[in-house]
Amino acid sequence: MTTKVNPQKAHYEKLHNVYEAHYYDPTSMWYREREIYNRLFMGLDLNGWRIADLACGSGHNSLAVKRRYPQAELVGFDISEDACRAYRNNTGAPDHQCDLTRPMSVDTAFDAAIIIGGLHHCVLDLRQALANIASIVRNGGYLLMFEPNDDFVLSVVRKVWYQKDDYFESSSERALRHDEILVLSGESFELERVRYLGGPAYFFILNSLVTRVPLSAKRYIAPAMMAGEWLYNRLPGRWLFPTFTAIWRRTRYEETYYDTG
Repeated sequence: MTTKVNPQKAHYEKLHNVYEAHYYDPTSMWYREREIYNRLFMGLDLNGWRIADLACGSGHNSLAVKRRYPQAELVGFDISEDACRAYRNNTGAPDHQCDLTRPMSVDTAFDAAIIIGGLHHCVLDLRQALANIASIVRNGGYLLMFEPNDDFVLSVVRKVWYQKDDYFESSSERALRHDEILVLSGESFELERVRYLGGPAYFFILNSLVTRVPLSAKRYIAPAMMAGEWLYNRLPGRWLFPTFTAIWRRTRYEETYYDTG
């Protein structure tokens, strides 16, 4: 178990307001709906499911799930007390304040867990984070994720950017290699599907904060960016794409794997 204090809590709380403004404005939600949620939820009916929203922030992803699946039951998990308070206020759903990189105990077994851009903030102890997730997802349940792809051809540039830009906390976040984290889960999950994606709209609409695109300009450039995204995401392979979506299914193993070193 790691003994380091996780700097992600203070970092997120410092950036909360500007992060909310850029990542959940109408154009960013357009991106999320079309490029992220459509891929993650394709072929699934989440109505009646109990779902853990991990790294839930203020609850925008949970609200998107409820719009699609009104009978889904959501519970938020976040490292930030402020985020948990906002989650309760925005969704009316319960929450747990927790650090996924530390051992945790939750009594409820969930039908699915979703984590949208949160796992790559858990690199202080990814094995523990994945063990925690496995411990709350029932056998046969699902883990749905959207994360930055470290197999991206420009990953070296991204690593330098992480180190130089104050909008990142480079000691505790980095892009992920999908195949490596699946192995790191210790046979707790098996792959259902993975898809690599991310073109101009990913950088200039969803990530307008780090690319310094003014909020006032986003609605004007969004149609062209989204058209380019549609074309770009039809290219093959993983090397050209900065992100991936993945759906994992919980295997029928009762043992979970904890990092106690």
